[in-house]
Amino acid sequence: MTPTPPGSDSERPAPADAGAQTGETQPQAAAEAVEREAVAPSPQAPEHAQRADDSDLPAPQHGWQRLPARAIPLCTIDISLSLAVVFAIAALIVGVLTFGRHGAIGSGLAGALFGAGIGMWIGFRRYRNTLWRLDAHGFAVRRGVAWQRETIVPLTRVQHLDLKHGPLQRMRRLATLVVHTAGTRHSSVAIDHLDAGDAQRLRERLGRQLDLEDDEAR
Repeated sequence: MTPTPPGSDSERPAPADAGAQTGETQPQAAAEAVEREAVAPSPQAPEHAQRADDSDLPAPQHGWQRLPARAIPLCTIDISLSLAVVFAIAALIVGVLTFGRHGAIGSGLAGALFGAGIGMWIGFRRYRNTLWRLDAHGFAVRRGVAWQRETIVPLTRVQHLDLKHGPLQRMRRLATLVVHTAGTRHSSVAIDHLDAGDAQRLRERLGRQLDLEDDEAR
């Protein structure tokens, strides 16, 4: 019978605290897994990152949220068309009086382009200055180009909510949120061209407040 060489693995005694080490490793691994899950980015993080990358504007501070960048065309199209028509008519009249009928067409086109350019600039300023925020005090909307106006709706004043999706808004995943109030100066506060997901979350959050008030009233 061949003797077993000293120092081989067969003669090494198993560590007495092997079971204790195994028992300590599992809770440690579970704790590390919970920690990784807590610091892991949420599934919505890429969407918010993409939304932030769409615009080169600085992010607003103090909890204010800006409309998504894909809302810029809808913020500018209505005022651009209106000013294009107004400037085109004015330029046509000036062209007829100054250059006659032959120069009126060119003058009208120039006026339409000029009005559309001004409308795009005003619409972009309107987009940039439209902000919203939801906190413990209520739902607030800030907007205005030359004169900024801030409207705050306390959560206790919310009566009911409407969520609207126009054809162009559906194409660009946008929505309009209308908050109907009670006992305030304005009967409703509406904010156009919100991100559809943000509008849905706002309606759910404000709707939960309404449910809590109904339960307390009963």
